[in-house]
Amino acid sequence: MFSWGEDRHRGFGLRGDSNIATEDGVHFLDLSYHIRDLSAGHSVLTVVKTNGEVFIIRTNDLRTELVGCKEKIQAVSCGDDVVTLLSDRGTVFCVDSTHIPFTPSTPNALCNIQVSQVACGSQHSVALTKDGQVYTWGQDSRGQLGLGKVKTDTNSPQHLRSLSAIPLVQVAAGGEQSFALSVSGGVFGWGRNDRGQLGLGDTTDRQTPTPVHYLNKRKTIHISCGTDHTAVLTKDGAVFTFGSGQYGQLGHNSFRDGLRPRLVAELWGAKVTKIACGRHHTLVLTHSRRVYSFGREEQGQLGHGEKSHPSVPLPVQLPQNLGDGPKIGNIYAGGNCSFATCMSNEDIQGGLSTDTKNNVTQHSLDGMIDRWTSKCDSKSRKKRKQQIHRMFSSASCLNQSFLDRSKDKHFQTSSKYCGLNLSLAQLNFEKLVRKDAVWTEVEAAVLQLLPSLDGNLVGVEGLRVFLLLNELLHVTQKHIQWPNTDLAEAVAAAFQRLSAESLQVIGEWWCSLPVSTMVKYVKVWKQALSVSIRPLPYNTGVRNLLLVLQHMYNANNRSARRTRIPEKTYCMGINKEILTKDVLLWRSKSKIQDVNYQPTTLCNYPFVMDLKSKKMAYDIDAGITQGDHQVMLPGPYGWVVQPESYFELKLKRASLLKETFSQLAAAHHSVFKKWLVVYFDEEPKITDVYKRDFFYHLFHDIAKSGMYMFNDSKRVAWFPSKTTKKNKKKFFRFGVLCGLALYNQSIIYLPFPLALFKKLLGVEPTLEDLMELSPSVGKRLQYVLDYDGDLEDLCVSFSRYHNLLSLITDLQINWDGTNVELDPQNPEKPVTSQNRKEFVDAYVTHVFNTSVESVFQEFKRGFFLVCDWDFVKLFRPEELQGVLVGEDVYDWEKLKRNTVYEGYYDGHPTIQMFWEVFDELTEEQKKDFLLFLTGFRKAPILGMDQIHMRVRIKQILNGSYDQHFPESLTCHSILELPLYSAKDIMRDRLTEALMPKRGFERP
Repeated sequence: MFSWGEDRHRGFGLRGDSNIATEDGVHFLDLSYHIRDLSAGHSVLTVVKTNGEVFIIRTNDLRTELVGCKEKIQAVSCGDDVVTLLSDRGTVFCVDSTHIPFTPSTPNALCNIQVSQVACGSQHSVALTKDGQVYTWGQDSRGQLGLGKVKTDTNSPQHLRSLSAIPLVQVAAGGEQSFALSVSGGVFGWGRNDRGQLGLGDTTDRQTPTPVHYLNKRKTIHISCGTDHTAVLTKDGAVFTFGSGQYGQLGHNSFRDGLRPRLVAELWGAKVTKIACGRHHTLVLTHSRRVYSFGREEQGQLGHGEKSHPSVPLPVQLPQNLGDGPKIGNIYAGGNCSFATCMSNEDIQGGLSTDTKNNVTQHSLDGMIDRWTSKCDSKSRKKRKQQIHRMFSSASCLNQSFLDRSKDKHFQTSSKYCGLNLSLAQLNFEKLVRKDAVWTEVEAAVLQLLPSLDGNLVGVEGLRVFLLLNELLHVTQKHIQWPNTDLAEAVAAAFQRLSAESLQVIGEWWCSLPVSTMVKYVKVWKQALSVSIRPLPYNTGVRNLLLVLQHMYNANNRSARRTRIPEKTYCMGINKEILTKDVLLWRSKSKIQDVNYQPTTLCNYPFVMDLKSKKMAYDIDAGITQGDHQVMLPGPYGWVVQPESYFELKLKRASLLKETFSQLAAAHHSVFKKWLVVYFDEEPKITDVYKRDFFYHLFHDIAKSGMYMFNDSKRVAWFPSKTTKKNKKKFFRFGVLCGLALYNQSIIYLPFPLALFKKLLGVEPTLEDLMELSPSVGKRLQYVLDYDGDLEDLCVSFSRYHNLLSLITDLQINWDGTNVELDPQNPEKPVTSQNRKEFVDAYVTHVFNTSVESVFQEFKRGFFLVCDWDFVKLFRPEELQGVLVGEDVYDWEKLKRNTVYEGYYDGHPTIQMFWEVFDELTEEQKKDFLLFLTGFRKAPILGMDQIHMRVRIKQILNGSYDQHFPESLTCHSILELPLYSAKDIMRDRLTEALMPKRGFERP
């Protein structure tokens, strides 16, 4: 062994067969035993032999004593006065070096806990257990125990719960600072930081473990601490240092402090394999077995001799006359002392290491599952049960399992990347669930783990368990026929305890996965919800499942559009019984007096409802509201609905638009929520027959009236930017009519872009919406955004934006006949490459907001006077548009399959003849037939399944069937079809019946 530094002349009390020294004060001691571990403190040196014996030397008086332990010692760490020993069995022994004889004792808190590593600062100790937990004890003057606010000294080890889920492989301690290192290179520091020794970029002490973000993705594999400086070693052999540079101990050719980790550039090219920090100096060992040192040298601890540059790494001058003998195997530094132990050439070639500091058993599932699922006897089953419990009830064990070790990818773990090989996890979990006995133990262990998961995790590696559990749930649902939801609900509950920051990280991880995996995980929670959901009241488990899906949905919406999964992935169908009770509870929420009690309803989570469920919920609410306005009085045969239960419109076909607006203006607003009944030309019957005809023809008349403006193609409409006060009232009634259509389940002709429905739901329109309204303007604005040249050369301003487009495209554009100052405060503001997006956004805002604000607000006020906002907001903009306007997607075969017959039957000659005629109609004629049958020319957004045509024989009082036309009851989709004698006659009568307005004008 080599030694140099304080007390080197006396050999630190170590006796050897020979003592060879160099001019630079490095001594070679040829000991009669091999050293397993060594540690030096302020006034104490402790040596562990390979046979497990340990002796302590007090360097002030060179008093040496063998420590009597019942167990073999494998590792040691020294503080100023305390020596902490670790046995092969994982037992911790503490020795007070100031009292002789040295008496080892185990702290009570660690008596039944196996420890894998210990580290001592000046007056505190840190222990890492074999299941990855950290315990600290001793002085807490600067937060070095990591327990939160500074506490009084404690001799009893305290569990550091904030690191409980992190898969740790090392702990380190210095003067009054502490560190922990994770399996993927995450570094966490706490305690004193007045010289930047925590590497956090400041000089503020930390009372709890804090991630050293500057070392992220550096592949850190070892940490060593001095009194007030720190060194870390990466897997690539680089060394970073930070903290006090007063004596040059950072190796940066400077005596300045370093608040952030900085590469020791002088070691570049020399792959470092080990590092060690003394009080104010640093040692490194390279792959070529050379030792370098830098820092304080007053006691000779650098081994450089008199000529030295203490702030630069220089080689230690080891004796040269050892020939081909032992080589340096390990280095140690402590206090003002330095040591290097030797290994034979055979041991070096065989990869043997004398370093016990980082020999931590990494408990991960990799490779263990095959043993669990193989055949075993009763003794092995007991051992298997213990192993399963230890692994699956420990978050740190799970979090270091199934790492993506290809090219060390897991070292790149961050808030964007989880570092897991989820395919490997899936394969192993599938093995687990196929063996019932194993799965039972796994499930029990996980259920025990989940309540203990800390919601305020430090770093991101502790969150891996949530992705693994997601994968585990997927596998159980896939391979177990009737899985219960207890595990899914327990995992969901653990999610709710996480901080917003942690939830965001998990969301980022979800969105970084392949789309197929994201979809798979959403289905996991949907399936659990579908099993758990039952008629009200919902339990907490249902709420937690909904919240997990909410987090996933929000994360998906935050991701780039190209990587998003379709929103329909989250949707599921809800049966009417559940929806009805849900709607009733949702309606009653305003009556709940307890502000702390907010009942869970599906209406709070509309993203999980498919469009059919949303439409059903809306219609249920509308039906309840209409029923609330119902007035009934007793009659001779029971209760009779009174006329005041209805909102009646008595109209003339010839002046439909004028009379509708007139009667809306005269009506009290409260009547809009009653059942709507329409009379035409003083027809006495109170029926529902004319309602759909009314909406169809009324909205076509509005379009022809010039009330709103159309784009150049005459296909898409928008509100006018110029209007009178009188016309604004018309837009209020126009909004009422749109609301009445939705409220009364009618499809209308409303050729407005998606932007209208976005605005109704509080979503801002975009350039994409402008392209729908005015493709030419939209494309030119997109050209502005994509233009590679210098926009300043075009010499245009915000006030004359049409000129900009004219210069670029040679086409002048003027919105609604007016030039607009998009920036009134600076009308001559030029459009530049820097503000082009601001310009385009201002244009879009003007078209959809500023120019039509007063008109739109009147329309919106009228719309929501009829429709309940709480239920309209269930829809997404495109869904609301589809429900109100329908869609141009027709499945005529489905219409045929869904048709039922009264008086007729499927093979009836007249029915066969009818379908032959129908199939020969043009596509436009078939749409006319749909209008004739239902009052809608577009198909319902939910598809042709929503249309159930009933065909019955038309009853005639005189003449032959051939003289009569088919008739329909649109609100019930009933077709009254005469018994025609020939196909040609049927074709003629049917096509004439489909002619525009014929049915509407018929008395």
